[in-house]
Amino acid sequence: MKVAVIGAGSWGTAVAALIADRTDTTLWARRAELADAINGRHENPEYLEGFRLPPSLRATSHLEDAIDGADAIVVGVPSHGFRAVLGATDGISPDTPIVSLAKGIEQGTLKRMTEVVVEVLGSNPDVVGVLTGPNLAREIMAAQPAASVIAMPDEPTARLLQDLFMGPTLRVYTNRDVVGCEAAGALKNVMAIAAGVADGLGYGHNSLAALVTRALAELTRLGVAMGGNPLTFAGLAGMGDLIATCMSSQSRNHRVGYGLGQGRTLDQITTEMNMVAEGVKTTASVLELARLHGIEMPIAEQVGAVLYDAMPPSQMLLNLMMREAKPELHGIDHPSG
Repeated sequence: MKVAVIGAGSWGTAVAALIADRTDTTLWARRAELADAINGRHENPEYLEGFRLPPSLRATSHLEDAIDGADAIVVGVPSHGFRAVLGATDGISPDTPIVSLAKGIEQGTLKRMTEVVVEVLGSNPDVVGVLTGPNLAREIMAAQPAASVIAMPDEPTARLLQDLFMGPTLRVYTNRDVVGCEAAGALKNVMAIAAGVADGLGYGHNSLAALVTRALAELTRLGVAMGGNPLTFAGLAGMGDLIATCMSSQSRNHRVGYGLGQGRTLDQITTEMNMVAEGVKTTASVLELARLHGIEMPIAEQVGAVLYDAMPPSQMLLNLMMREAKPELHGIDHPSG
């Protein structure tokens, strides 16, 4: 089986390294210098410096070379560049399984990445899915035990990919709820910015636990309204990924929030990062989706005010704390949380 991994960021590279130990794998990097470094040094010096990659992993900066003859394609491109990269490909069979690694919502169209795949490539939606969960790339590369979920409508193809991704250090589950898994992955990035703000302001575990719990209720409300299964949000794609992203300094979205909480500007923070924090762009799309579905998302609204309206981060937490008092379960099963 030949697999193409499109996108040589930290997570795309980590997934390519996992697969390369089991099957013929080609990793596409946008820049020739990075592809040459991966081939020559067996390391991704820009995104995963210090971690050795399998010698069998081949990198290329030529997209058609990467996908030529591929039996499955894994796309690890950020949401804002996802459509353009897919549009540059040619000759992909509609029945080729395609797995998205991106955790974002396309701006403007408000489409999930699997929807973009089907629209751009004309793919069979039954074999288009997403790999998601609490998977910080550096911990995966360090062979620390972790779990993930492959969501795809076609169960035989999902099981085939499950076997491909799964190994001694990564346990992979299947799930047919593509909508819920994708929605959870995108929405949790917004919540991770809020958690980072709380950390940056110096708040402790009580504050963070309350924030993460309410964030889960919030993303579940919108995810279910989008068509997701409520149980998905209690699993790896929902609660699992939310915990990892909100708690870890390795999370790019958490780092953005942490910097904001410490009084730095968004421009200062993003300029220093060589990786995309999906939540910065996704927040606007999430708020638009919430408006379309009539769902109240107080945490996301406050994150948006900090990101786009220059509201002081300390005001964000105060606004959340001073909201109208409500019963707890009201926030999970009702549009106004």
